[in-house]
Amino acid sequence: MKNLDKAHFETIAIHAGQSPDPSTGAIMTPIYQTSTYVQKSPGVHQGYEYSRSQNPTRTALEENLAAMEGAKYGLCFASGCAAMNATVGTLQAGDHVLVCDDVYGGTYRLFSKVLSKFGIEFSFVDLTKTENLEKNWKKNTKLLWLETPTNPLLKILDIQKLSELAHARSGLVLVDNTFCSPYLQQPLKLGADMVLHSTTKYLGGHSDVVGGFVGTSNESMAQAIRFNQNSMGGVPAPMDCFLSLRGTKTLAVRMDRHCKNAQIIAEFLAGHSQVENVIYPGLKNHPQFEIASRQMKDFGGMISFVVKGGLTKATSVLERVQIFSLAESLGGVESLIEHPAIMTHASVPADIRKQLGIDDGLIRISVGIENETDLVDDLKAALE
Repeated sequence: MKNLDKAHFETIAIHAGQSPDPSTGAIMTPIYQTSTYVQKSPGVHQGYEYSRSQNPTRTALEENLAAMEGAKYGLCFASGCAAMNATVGTLQAGDHVLVCDDVYGGTYRLFSKVLSKFGIEFSFVDLTKTENLEKNWKKNTKLLWLETPTNPLLKILDIQKLSELAHARSGLVLVDNTFCSPYLQQPLKLGADMVLHSTTKYLGGHSDVVGGFVGTSNESMAQAIRFNQNSMGGVPAPMDCFLSLRGTKTLAVRMDRHCKNAQIIAEFLAGHSQVENVIYPGLKNHPQFEIASRQMKDFGGMISFVVKGGLTKATSVLERVQIFSLAESLGGVESLIEHPAIMTHASVPADIRKQLGIDDGLIRISVGIENETDLVDDLKAALE
């Protein structure tokens, strides 16, 4: 394995976890499309027994992602939801999880509709105000679950401050880093204990593979999650791992372009007469602009905005765009646009959506890496 101890992020993204194949010299990690492995004697093998438990292509991806997040251990899953399930599955009935209030709809659904049935308690709280952690922390709170920027309202949470408060109460901290990618934000360096991704998004980067990841330097947590990974079986296929490795190689250059384009589009939208409000961490009027500037390398490729005219106007915009594609998901090279209340966050009850501010005029866009002028012109035509 290559020595990357002093390497910069861009080099780590391309080389970590990967060496030329020793048998052929192939520079790309092979797709080990096998379910089982031959043993020399019962229990005597080369580190691989069965591909639910471990697979060389998956190992390469796990090491690659862990290196980018500065984690000692990495575990890959078939989806981000599978990664969440295996992580929360380390808790016991009666344990409490404190969750930021604005989270991905699938996270809310998994916690409130599935895992709560097994005796794990979840509280959803606005954690942009750190005093809310102190007010809502319970004796049985074991885990603080953060998403920053949040989905879809792009709130920025102070990872370092919240981690300090949770650790003072003997709690663990997990940060869903999907919206940033490790290129823009590294939660473990800010004090978090675990970092989670839907690798479907920026890490994969091409809208052609679904996956999840958890990274940590906490050995006991890594062992517990790995036990669940093997026991629950929600693991990615070798081809999925190969595609994800292909994606991480260009992460740095893609993220630079996502951020550049998003800043231009956010500023355009902020000056448009048909737009009521623009939510983007890179705008100085964002409530947590200073925190974002401190803990993120750049401001990301996600923008949410509210159009005047509610659902009727929002629907018109969503139907009229030509370059933006009306679709769920995010983080691909192509620009996507969607309606959170109807699409990605439909699983969140209407009263809670209203309380959060996910109204009928809210649109979320994932800014791709196309020409920025073309993207602005597309939105301009759809709005007018």
